[in-house]
Amino acid sequence: MSFAGWALFTGILLITLVLLGTLIGRLPLTSAIVYLALGWLLGPRAMNVLAADPVAHAALFESTAEIALLISLFALGLQLGVPLRDRRWWLPVRLAFLSMAAMVAMIATAGVWLLDLPPGAALLLGAILAPTDPVLASGLHSEPGARIDRLSFSLAGEGALNDGAAFPFVMLGLGLLGGHDMGPGLIRWWSLDLLWGTLAGLAVGATLGTLTGRLVVFLRTRHQEAVGLDVFLGLGLIALAYGLAQLMLTSGFLAVFASGLALQRVREQPQDDSQPLASATSAAGHTYATLATHSHYASATMRDSIQLFNGQLEKLAELTLVLLLGAMLAYAKPAPAAWWFVPLVLLVLRPLSTLPAIVAERLTFSQTVMIGWFGIRGVGSLFYLALALRQGLDDHLADTLVSLTLWTVAASIVVHGLTAQPLMRQYLRSRSKPESRAVDRASS
Repeated sequence: MSFAGWALFTGILLITLVLLGTLIGRLPLTSAIVYLALGWLLGPRAMNVLAADPVAHAALFESTAEIALLISLFALGLQLGVPLRDRRWWLPVRLAFLSMAAMVAMIATAGVWLLDLPPGAALLLGAILAPTDPVLASGLHSEPGARIDRLSFSLAGEGALNDGAAFPFVMLGLGLLGGHDMGPGLIRWWSLDLLWGTLAGLAVGATLGTLTGRLVVFLRTRHQEAVGLDVFLGLGLIALAYGLAQLMLTSGFLAVFASGLALQRVREQPQDDSQPLASATSAAGHTYATLATHSHYASATMRDSIQLFNGQLEKLAELTLVLLLGAMLAYAKPAPAAWWFVPLVLLVLRPLSTLPAIVAERLTFSQTVMIGWFGIRGVGSLFYLALALRQGLDDHLADTLVSLTLWTVAASIVVHGLTAQPLMRQYLRSRSKPESRAVDRASS
C-alpha cells in the first residue's frame, strides 16, 4: 500500500474510533478488545492489510513496543501520588519483585517439565510472560489523592515496576542460551544487569525528574521564562531519562517511571510576597500563562499539562500495539500446548505468585482475589518477545515463544477486559458499604 493509501486508511480508522468512542465506552468491554478484534480483521487471515510478522519485523516490533511502554510508564509515574515513604508502597514493590520472580520460576519449571524446553529457553519464556501491563490496565489505574484506593494503586504500581524488573531475567535466559555475556559465576549478571540496572535506573530517573521539574518551576515563577511547550518537556524528560540510563547500562524503563514519579512530586515554590489567586469568575477561569508563572500553581499546572498530552499519547500507543497484536496472531502457530498453558498462567500461576507479596498484608478477601486475578499481560511481554527474537533464536524456539506469548497476551486482554468493569464495580460497592455504615453510626 502506498503512503497515501496508508494515510487514508489511518484517517478513516481514527475518525471512526472517535465517532464510536462513546458507544464503545458503554459496552461491557475495554477498548483493547475492540482494537484486538480490529487487528485480527486487518491481518493476513482476513483483509490482509497488516502483514505483521513478529519474526521478520522483530526490530520494528521491538521499537514500537518500547516506545509505547516508555510513554505509559511515564504517564503512570505522574499519576501515582502516594508519598514514597507511605507503607502502601510495600505491596506493589513486593508484587513487582517477589511475585514477578516467583512467576518467572514457576513458568520456567512448567517450561522444562511440561513443554520440554531447555532451562535457558524456559527461563526466557518465564521472563517474557512474568511482567504485568501498565498500558492495558487503564481501567485499574490509580489517581492521586489522599483516599487513593489500595487495590488500584497496588496493581498500577506493580505494572510499572515489574516491566523494568523483568529485564535481568530476560538477560539471564538469553545468557543461558549463549546470547548474553553473564561473566564468570554470573558476576556480570547479578552485579550489572540485576543490582546496578535496577537501583541505578531508579536513581537516574528520580534525579533527572526532580532537577528538571524544579528548574522549570523556578524559571517560570521567578523569571517568567520556559513557559509553554509542556509537550516538549514531557517527551524530552522521557528521552533524557531513557537515553542516559541506557548509556549507563541501567534500566531505561525504571528510569522513565522514576522520572515521572519525581516530576509529580516537585513542590510549589511560593514567593514570600505572593498570595493564592482568587476564584475565577469567568467560565474560562485563569489562563494557562497566569497559572504557569504563579508561584502557588506552577508545578501543578506543569504536571497537569504534561499529563493531559501524555494520556492521549498513551491511548494512541495502546491502539497501535493491540492492532499489531491482533494482526500478529495469524503468525502464532496453534501450538497444542497453548490450550492448557494459557489457562495455567492466568488462572493458576498468577494467583500463586502473589502469595509471597500479600503475606502479612491486611487485605480483605475481595482485594486478595482481585490482585490474584488481575495479572494483565500486555506490552511488556510483547517488547521482551521482540527483544528475544532479535537475538536470532532457532526456528522451533522462536515459534514456541511467539505462539505462547501472543496467545497468552490476547487471552489476557479478552478475559481481563470482559471482567474488569463488573468486578471493579462490585469491588467498589462492597468497599463503600462499610464506609456507609460508619457514616450512619456517626450520625445516629
